[in-house]
Amino acid sequence: MATSDLKPPELKGLQFIRNFVLYRGKSPSLRAIAEHMGFKSPRSSSLLINRLLKKGYLDRSPMGNLRLLKDAELPVRSEQTVELPLVGTVPCGLPLLAEENTEAWIPVSQRLAKPGAQYFLLRAVGDSMDQRGIHEGDLLLVRQQPVAENGDRVVALLGEEAMVKEFQRKSGKVMLMPRSSNPVHKPIILDSDFMIQGVVVDTLPNPIE
Repeated sequence: MATSDLKPPELKGLQFIRNFVLYRGKSPSLRAIAEHMGFKSPRSSSLLINRLLKKGYLDRSPMGNLRLLKDAELPVRSEQTVELPLVGTVPCGLPLLAEENTEAWIPVSQRLAKPGAQYFLLRAVGDSMDQRGIHEGDLLLVRQQPVAENGDRVVALLGEEAMVKEFQRKSGKVMLMPRSSNPVHKPIILDSDFMIQGVVVDTLPNPIE
């Protein structure tokens, strides 16, 4: 879906809503939209959303949350891209249940997602990898592969729980190491079955922070 039918304020608002949903996993409040757009009243945000709904760029879930339409092209891009699935949220702190459902499809430059491999995106939660360049709200570009080398930032699956950590193998033991300024995070020594889902090759920093 091209965006030629959008007025500049509508395009600006749609880009903000899109980024907010992708990086936060929820809809922005009317007040947040108003602050970003420079509106004097949240009512102007409501009117903007209604226009975007009517033009088919957004819809609403049964719970009332805004959802992005898959084929909305934002922004217009001149370089070659590939559409990658955003697959739930992965914690960079204590392990939480991995989410399986694709939330959206996001265009990523082929300079990053190089042809010949499979990639997906995850939204980072927590601070256990802040010293390795992964912060709350970042989108992680993950190359699917079942193996890793020492020092790789990996997405590991233990049972039904996924986490991002630094991979280390020493003296026959495999460890998932946090790299954090927060001392609450501790190494995880893997003494049971686990799977490496992939290696984090890049991060897409949250543009709305």
